[in-house]
Amino acid sequence: MSNLYNKTTELIADINEAFHIYKTETKARESEADFYSEVKPFADRIHFRVQEWEPLAREWVITNKPKYLYPIQIKTAAENIGYLGVYVFQKNMKDKRITEMVKSVLYVLNQMKEQMSSKEE
Repeated sequence: MSNLYNKTTELIADINEAFHIYKTETKARESEADFYSEVKPFADRIHFRVQEWEPLAREWVITNKPKYLYPIQIKTAAENIGYLGVYVFQKNMKDKRITEMVKSVLYVLNQMKEQMSSKEE
């Protein structure tokens, strides 16, 4: 599989991990997460992955013109992934906002993954 496919799969795993952290750890905490030991390492990891993924994904979408995917969705998904890396550690975030952001990002990532798989068959 391609480098873009692998990066997309890694980001899906990261988003699922982020949502798990929010649902299990952040909600159960009594205090805020420690920025330097928890938030920053996680947010940095996601930030670096999305920086590598976004230009490749945008180029792929422009070149292949997949159904239901557009370059603006790639840009928005990349921004939201970056936000999620930090938001999932904040107790004051609304469940609905996090959930909708996760759904939106996963939709784009899963659409890309499916479309890449079908193009290679």
